[in-house]
Amino acid sequence: MTSPDNKRSAAEASLQFIEPGVILGVGTGSTVNFLVDMLPDVKDRIDRVVSSSAATTTLLEERGFEVSTLNKVGDLDLYIDGADEATKRLHLIKGGGGALTREKVLAGAARRFVCIVDDSKLVGMLGTFPLPIEVLPMAQAFVARKLVKMRAQPVWRENFVTDNGNHILDVHDLAISNPLEMEARLNQIPGVVTVGIFAQRSADILLIGSDEGVRELRV
Repeated sequence: MTSPDNKRSAAEASLQFIEPGVILGVGTGSTVNFLVDMLPDVKDRIDRVVSSSAATTTLLEERGFEVSTLNKVGDLDLYIDGADEATKRLHLIKGGGGALTREKVLAGAARRFVCIVDDSKLVGMLGTFPLPIEVLPMAQAFVARKLVKMRAQPVWRENFVTDNGNHILDVHDLAISNPLEMEARLNQIPGVVTVGIFAQRSADILLIGSDEGVRELRV
């Protein structure tokens, strides 16, 4: 069961990786929101900050940060974000909040990617959480048909548009025994913008908050 205290403790544990002069990328979601609340305490260590969504940008600006763009700052020293599912191999499913494309770009641009979760997110195999896939609106039905042929059940996330102006298909009943292969396969479907599997660029460090404290996993 998800615990706000465990999310908060995972977020707090990530502060140790924010070193002086850092160019920091900040993700999106409920666990990251705890981190954003804590960032003013380490503001003197942060050179520049980049956000993965309009929602996070608003939160950062409310706390006195000037948010830069990735185009202006170049690569990131550190990216901190949450996940909807994570394995001990540090493969992730992300995109429950709909920001997966920008999250994947920032993760790819980061020298180090620290993922913060509570222990309810740790799974043996990805796929219980419906896999978000961002698609071009005109390709939504086409991509959905391709997914049905893979024996998956895509569901359009109604009344939701991403920050990039696209749609989300939440894919149920997709067995992801090989995340690297599945990520590559889904990326080949025309009209797919981003797949919510983070395996080709997985986390470098996974911080798992639980009632017993915070556990750190690395590969």
